[in-house]
Amino acid sequence: MPKLLQINSCINWGSTGKIAEQIGDVAMQNGWESYVAYGRSMNPSKSELIKVGTKGEVILHGMKTMLYDGHGLGSKHATQQLVKRIQALNPDIIHLHNIHGYYINYPILFEYLNSIDTPIVWTLHDCWSFTGHCAHFVVSGCEKWKTMCENCELKSAYPRSYFADNSKANFLLKKKLFAANPNMHIITVSEWLAGLARESFMKNADIRVINNGVDLDIFRPQELQKENGKFMILGVTNIWSSEKGLDDFVKLAKMIDNDKYEIVLIGLTHKQIDSLSGIVKGIRRTDSVEQLARYYSMADAFVNLTYSDSFPTTNLEAMACGTPVVTYRTGGSPEAVSDDTGFIVEQGDITEVARIIEGIADKGKNQYSRQCRARAEQCFDKDKNFEKYIDLYKQLITK
Repeated sequence: MPKLLQINSCINWGSTGKIAEQIGDVAMQNGWESYVAYGRSMNPSKSELIKVGTKGEVILHGMKTMLYDGHGLGSKHATQQLVKRIQALNPDIIHLHNIHGYYINYPILFEYLNSIDTPIVWTLHDCWSFTGHCAHFVVSGCEKWKTMCENCELKSAYPRSYFADNSKANFLLKKKLFAANPNMHIITVSEWLAGLARESFMKNADIRVINNGVDLDIFRPQELQKENGKFMILGVTNIWSSEKGLDDFVKLAKMIDNDKYEIVLIGLTHKQIDSLSGIVKGIRRTDSVEQLARYYSMADAFVNLTYSDSFPTTNLEAMACGTPVVTYRTGGSPEAVSDDTGFIVEQGDITEVARIIEGIADKGKNQYSRQCRARAEQCFDKDKNFEKYIDLYKQLITK
């Protein structure tokens, strides 16, 4: 029985953690043993889990990042122990996801990976792997990553550094380690991200696109009654910030008729909920996918005002529940929608967002629901999409 080992910052939590969990599920359905090494957050998993490091090591790694711009250079002991576990497990495929997140020392990990013949699949969920610091650079318009990161304008962005700028050394080290593996196969979650990877120092790797998928049995249209009968505008993310569109939602709330429309944001902190009281209806982050699916179904429009994202699964979840999507032209987000399932708006054009919402309200959600569900079934079924990973694994181990 072949063995799959995935490595990610979290498991069955957040978008990348759910993706890793679902890939493990599909692998097991195809007769594989599934293991996931994770660093931080987790929910119960069907795969066998390997915890990387301790809370204290994560804190120390975070301090190294904040003080010295040394993200990915801490957690030495934790990574050495992980390498020993990998050696003992001897997996047939090693599948990386987010190795950033304050839990992995990537030089130690890649010195080992580059010394073995095991096929490496690396799903890129953002741009961190080919920059000297940031996970997303599109907001600033920076293009230094194409040649040489230095004098970083984004050191205050995740993974934040308050003092040092080590972006040039980070860039050169990543380039040396990541581009040196002849067994590396890069998967991006969108065509947009694939295009960036092909312009980076990873351009000589095997680069393919596999879109994210969602569980269509959970995320499905439901007949639910809203409390107040208002047209519900829904926004969902793990952490709300201006980069994720929070300020724009506040602007939108001031433009719409509050007697007719209601904005509901899921993922807010208690402090944000209190500060936005009377402007939007705020809900704390939920780990219940069933509860999330109910909100998607109740919503009349899902609005994604993010300024940086690669291929948000929230768009897919909303469509699977029969809800049309309004998204900024950000990263791979527009790739999810078609002309009859959503609308693409230039970043910051709140007036156009409000106009589109009025149009959806005039036509009614039902004008879009069937097409939304059909597109989700055709393009974003997790079983179909993640089966592509299994096909790739089989190709790689039979070479």
